[in-house]
Amino acid sequence: MSKYPIIRTIYLYLFSLVGLILLIIGSVGFINLGLKAYVFTAAEDQEYLWRMEPPVYYERSIEKVEYLKENEGLTEDQLESIDEWVADYEQWQQMQDEVDPVVAQRHREAAMDLALLLVGLPLFLFHWLTIRRENKK
Repeated sequence: MSKYPIIRTIYLYLFSLVGLILLIIGSVGFINLGLKAYVFTAAEDQEYLWRMEPPVYYERSIEKVEYLKENEGLTEDQLESIDEWVADYEQWQQMQDEVDPVVAQRHREAAMDLALLLVGLPLFLFHWLTIRRENKK
C-alpha cells in the first residue's frame, strides 16, 4: 500500500467525489419530484393532456374490422381472430384507463433517484472514511 501512495490517494478522493455526485443527483431528483407533486402541482398538467390523446389508429382499425365483418365473406377462423383482436384491444384500453401516467412517471423517477442514493451513499462513505482513517495515522 505504501508503494503507490499518490495513486491510492487519487483513487480514494476520486471515488469519494463520484459517490458525493451520485448523492447530490439523487437528492436533487427527490426534491424535484416532491416539489412537482406537492408545491408546483400544475407542472405536469401538460403531460396529462399528452397522455389523454386518443389512439386514433386503433379506433380506425376497429371501424375497419367491423366493416370487414359485415361486408366481406370471412371464414370462422378469421372472424374469431378479429373478435380476439378486438377483445385484446378493449382490454388494453381498460388497463390504459386504470393507469395514471403522471404517477407512473413519478415512480420511475423515484426509483432512479433511490438507486442513485443507494449506490452513492456507500460509495462515498467507504472512501471518505478510508481517507479520514488514513489521515489520522
